[in-house]
Amino acid sequence: MLKRFIFILAIIPLILAACTNQASGPTRGDVIVYVAVPLSGFQANGGQTVLGGVRLAAEQINRSGGLLGYRVVVRPLDDESDSDVAVANVDEIRSAIAGGDRVVGVIGHLNSGQTDATLDLYGDLGLVVITPTASEQSLTERGHTHFFRVNANDAVQAAVDAQFLAERMGATSVAVIHNDTDYGKGLAASLAQRLGEHGATEALRIEVAEGQSDYTTVVQQISSANADAIFYAGYEIEAPYLRAALVDAGITLPMLASDGAFLAATIDESNGTAEGMYVSAFAPSPQNVADAQWIEGYQAVEYRDPDTYSVNGYVAMQVLAEGIRKADSLELARIANALRENAVSTLLGDLRFNDNGDLIDPGIWIYQVNGNEFQQVDQ
Repeated sequence: MLKRFIFILAIIPLILAACTNQASGPTRGDVIVYVAVPLSGFQANGGQTVLGGVRLAAEQINRSGGLLGYRVVVRPLDDESDSDVAVANVDEIRSAIAGGDRVVGVIGHLNSGQTDATLDLYGDLGLVVITPTASEQSLTERGHTHFFRVNANDAVQAAVDAQFLAERMGATSVAVIHNDTDYGKGLAASLAQRLGEHGATEALRIEVAEGQSDYTTVVQQISSANADAIFYAGYEIEAPYLRAALVDAGITLPMLASDGAFLAATIDESNGTAEGMYVSAFAPSPQNVADAQWIEGYQAVEYRDPDTYSVNGYVAMQVLAEGIRKADSLELARIANALRENAVSTLLGDLRFNDNGDLIDPGIWIYQVNGNEFQQVDQ
């Protein structure tokens, strides 16, 4: 009896250790997810917020046993908002695969230009690509079977923004300003076309440089136009300076900026002039959609507060993970088919994709700066 008792005591720690190991996390090795976004340069904050959202989702997945038993490892790639850099970075992924790493997908890019430049390369490597924010309409019209986006495209944003300008802001003549990127040009053109559907017209259209800070000439042109509202298609690296220049010149026309300006920098860099300005967005602010536990989890992973694109990164990782789970496979074709055939549960509710990889029933959210914070006013 004593020997049996000693034997039981001896194996209890082994049983407990086995149970602890089983509950502690994945056991089948690692799967790699690359996050290709700008992490330095003028759009670094936007890319970092996406990366933070991905990291939080991966941490939660790993705490729950992993993805098909694999530990999710997130590897950032800094594309510097430059298409040549983005293409060159693909070599790192190619080398990782050649070295035996189990790479399952890429979350990126932040911008449409870098997304367009790399899509074929990722497809050749057999990787699922999920963009958190790239919105240029034609990206999903080129027959890529491995590409999905968790945001609306520019055609959807243009339709919602045109309606908001005309029906909510009462605009009949809109000054349309855009930066010189494909994103800015395409969105401005789409919006100008949609204004007519609501009885409004384009007063003038002005192109500015990406990252421009001096708007003296632009202000003069707007002041001479017969406009009763302003629409800006561009980024947070231009919008606050344009807004400040307008307000300082005494031009207080209502202004709506596109999703590219939906970052804290639009408020922080405007020298106090952003108050009352509207911004459209591809996802709600974390404070509007996530609970306190989610925000605390983000802070624990990133050591900073979530910003607007954190939701997009988080949801992109959720979509990739759900596609893998529903496919019960790490194979590209099976994951892509699973995403097209099933609803995917995310922080933003159940998402569905059409054959092109675009969302079915995508959302656009409208915010206004109130008390130096983005306050949701419409969806």
